[in-house]
Amino acid sequence: MRPTITAFDWVPDFAKGQVRDLRVRWALEEVGQPYDVIYLSQGEQKQAPHRGRQPFGQVPTYEEGEILLFESGAIVHHIANTHGTMLLPADPAARARAVEWMFAALNTVEPPIMDHATATLFERGKPWSAPRLPSVLARIEERLGELSRRLGEQTWLDGDVFTAGDLLMVAVLRIIADDGLLDGHPTLRAYVARGTARPAFVRALADQMAGFTGAPAPEFAAWLARQGERA
Repeated sequence: MRPTITAFDWVPDFAKGQVRDLRVRWALEEVGQPYDVIYLSQGEQKQAPHRGRQPFGQVPTYEEGEILLFESGAIVHHIANTHGTMLLPADPAARARAVEWMFAALNTVEPPIMDHATATLFERGKPWSAPRLPSVLARIEERLGELSRRLGEQTWLDGDVFTAGDLLMVAVLRIIADDGLLDGHPTLRAYVARGTARPAFVRALADQMAGFTGAPAPEFAAWLARQGERA
């Protein structure tokens, strides 16, 4: 049975290529699993039909038979766990380490990166954003340094084998790849480049970008106008 995921049919330009359905698409491409997509217009994710899939009104979701999941990390784990050893090694210890890195990407590395997005984009006009930005940047730099030292000269986080842990870590690091925050960490820049050069990622990104055919909801258009005034 082909799984079905949900995605947006429109997002602002800065979010294109970053919406979290990309992580699910990438995992599905890595394991060679075709899938279908339900596209939601902005605002539709907050309505009752989608809230039945995702109580927080977000994307992506994943449906396959009786399985209905939300949260990109949980979905990627399910995909990896049900497709042999393509994203999770057979060896129990290596498999556990791959899952460990999945959690590290989402729970340790991503939070300060999203704090940066909040301070510089979503709430940049708020009086508290500028004062808190230095501490946010310091936390990001600390995490990047720790991750870079752990990666070292390895190709992937646990050696020569790409896993679901790498998939999520690369997806998280991509959020700041164009902000100059990786410039002081060439090892991580090369790591992200290796991940995004994978054919499965290239296909997933192309598919996500091709799905942005809708138009902004009025409230989003107004928000974008306000951001332009502050630029």
